[in-house]
Amino acid sequence: MKLTDIIEETFSALLSNKTRTGLTILGIVIGIGSVIVMVAIGQGSSSSIQSNIESTGSNLLTITPGATKNIGYGARSAGGTAKTLTIEDSKEIMAEISSVKDLANEVSGRYQVVYKGNNVNTSVVGTDASYSPVKNVSILQGFFIENSYVESSSKVAVLGPTVATNLFGDGEQEFTDIDLSSVIGKTIKINKIEFKIIGITKEKGGSGFSNQDDMIYIPYTTAQKYLSGNKYLTGINVQISDAKLMTTAQTEITNLLLGLHNISDSLSADFSIQNQADLLETITNTTKTLTYLLAAIAGISLLVGGIGIMNMMLTTVTERTKEIGLRKAIGAKSNDISFQFLTEALVLTFTGGVVGVVLGWIISLGLDYFSITTTVVSVGSVFLAVGVSASIGIIFGYYPAKRAAKLNPIEALRYE
Repeated sequence: MKLTDIIEETFSALLSNKTRTGLTILGIVIGIGSVIVMVAIGQGSSSSIQSNIESTGSNLLTITPGATKNIGYGARSAGGTAKTLTIEDSKEIMAEISSVKDLANEVSGRYQVVYKGNNVNTSVVGTDASYSPVKNVSILQGFFIENSYVESSSKVAVLGPTVATNLFGDGEQEFTDIDLSSVIGKTIKINKIEFKIIGITKEKGGSGFSNQDDMIYIPYTTAQKYLSGNKYLTGINVQISDAKLMTTAQTEITNLLLGLHNISDSLSADFSIQNQADLLETITNTTKTLTYLLAAIAGISLLVGGIGIMNMMLTTVTERTKEIGLRKAIGAKSNDISFQFLTEALVLTFTGGVVGVVLGWIISLGLDYFSITTTVVSVGSVFLAVGVSASIGIIFGYYPAKRAAKLNPIEALRYE
């Protein structure tokens, strides 16, 4: 039997019952489309989280006061509220650890900020000039905290875009609509203390308490003197010169701080060090697991679609029993009959697979375009989806095809 004849017969058989064929294809379309969308959401979430972490700086070790504590299910969290880190600690780290490229001190807290009738509760970060390069903070207007301001404990402030919008917008204006040049030099009140605005940072994005746009930067000495009321730091951000030296540097800093704090047992450390590389690896593994889970859930609909194909093909074999008997009676081989029905199953799944890929891609792009969620459609997931659809056609079409091929021609011709 010629291939052209098989293809002609395939389309003729499938188009003879358009409604049933369409519903069967729809099952595969939904399954493939769901897999594409779910994998795109998983990969998009992973990419978004990774870019947000990397936007806070590269090769970072973050030191926070207080011991790391177990909070259940293997998760660990730093204390953060203890008072154990001082400026002397950061000076020693800078002087003793050769792999340290730069270092930024931090004294942070949340405070009420007021400008005329507008007020917001936001994060206020006391820091120094090194914070800008270490944490990838860029200035859009004015300039960042300088060391001269730190030395004199000046009451100056650099606003993040979100804070600037909330304080100087009219409630409907976007950040880009505000006259930023007029904001520089104005005075705001942080915890009822007046600060002069000297700069505004560029937008970086983010959400919740980690939103880098929803922050105000002031000299850390000013924060200690007027806001926290003590000499302690809430964090030390250490930038390492090479990613390969991160683990070594973490060990060296740990040993140095243990000595400075007169602690002999590392389990009794009154500080915690978070390695950015370890954090990225943990998050990447978690999001991969989430992606696999989403794909598995979507894969259930593929299984249902495959069962739908088998059901249709078995029904078709029953309806065309006499036709099969007649073909065998005039010389058609079992392999020809088997290949005919297997081809029909493959055409169903391949058509559904292609439509499903296109639909899934469009939905994924739509979710990203309308900022519903971040999605990333990879070429690998597309090829995987098409391969899975072809496999479903072979697997679920094999049994009906073999059943048709094994029909006895005499009994098939007598079938009513």
